[in-house]
Amino acid sequence: MSGATTIDAFASRIKGGEGGLISAWIGIPDPLFVNHLAQEAFDAIVLDMQHGIWDIGSAAVGIGQGRLAGKPVLARIPVGDFASASRLLDAGASGIIAPMINSASDAEAFAKATKYPPLGERSWGPTLAMNHTGLSAADYLATANEQTVTIAMIETRAALDAADEIMRVDGIDGIFVGPSDLSIALSSGAKLAPDTAEVDGVLKHLIARCRAHSKFACVFGSNGERAGELLKMGFDFVIAGADTQQLRSGAASAIAAARRVQAG
Repeated sequence: MSGATTIDAFASRIKGGEGGLISAWIGIPDPLFVNHLAQEAFDAIVLDMQHGIWDIGSAAVGIGQGRLAGKPVLARIPVGDFASASRLLDAGASGIIAPMINSASDAEAFAKATKYPPLGERSWGPTLAMNHTGLSAADYLATANEQTVTIAMIETRAALDAADEIMRVDGIDGIFVGPSDLSIALSSGAKLAPDTAEVDGVLKHLIARCRAHSKFACVFGSNGERAGELLKMGFDFVIAGADTQQLRSGAASAIAAARRVQAG
């Protein structure tokens, strides 16, 4: 499958229930870092603009670098930054993840910013996206709502209570669970414990609600092993650890190997 075909098919793959998708997660705001990780067997790349240091300009170049390497690039926007959501889609992002979607009204505002009428109110101006896809203006308008994905994060008690209402919103294609914030919320701020039986129970509940609403389910995994557990649980799309964790883990492994040889 060619890179362009892989990118264009991403939305249909994740919406169609293919499952088993693993994505990189990058907060380091260097587009070349995107290109390096995109050479690996990830199904997609996510740029973290909420807690990472990306701005619109660097993210637009990062999207281009991912596409150059044949991988779809999604972006997690800062809380409530729906204006940036539409600009990132204009730059060629294959999807937008929005944190702290706590109600149906939050979800509706998010969908309005990321979908063209009749689903939403996205403004026209996808110059880079049309360059990347090679589509005419008419064809891009006709297909953009289906070929990009709008993903609401569920990570608070309010969001859990409103999960069904959020999933019922037209234009919300799937959800993304943030287990770290969820664990903080469930413990009323007492602990950060994303990989526990208590959190797993909530994750399984949310997967079941996604299936009931024909939505796909995404989640952050703290490392590769945890990502595998989450795929077995039934998630369609998982993160296998953040870029910083992978970078430091790789460096620590290389240093430890060198010291073992030296000592031997």
